[in-house]
Amino acid sequence: MPYNDPDTRMHLPLTPVVFEILLALADTPRHGYAVMQEVEARSGTRLRAGTLYRAINRMLHEGYIKEVTDRDRPEGDDERRRYYRLTDIGRRVATAEAQRLVHVLDGARSKNLLRPSEA
Repeated sequence: MPYNDPDTRMHLPLTPVVFEILLALADTPRHGYAVMQEVEARSGTRLRAGTLYRAINRMLHEGYIKEVTDRDRPEGDDERRRYYRLTDIGRRVATAEAQRLVHVLDGARSKNLLRPSEA
């Protein structure tokens, strides 16, 4: 269970922006604009380009994501686009953060702030 793993727990909690980006990359590599679209479609959060790319640079430095260099590009795709994917540690940290958030929600339910069917 990554939430109890000291190697991943030391990275927690993640900022909401970092967690949203990791979620956007969880199922497929994406370029920056596609990450912004995925985050907005899923959560309603609109990321500004500066916020996104500062977070991406931090996540590259932390090793959560890496740039995909061996990707076949769709026809018509701009070759200047950089695609990113989760690394193993990025996936483990995202999983641990999701588990941490479930634990937080369970606490809110125990205090009757949420009904069991909410969130």
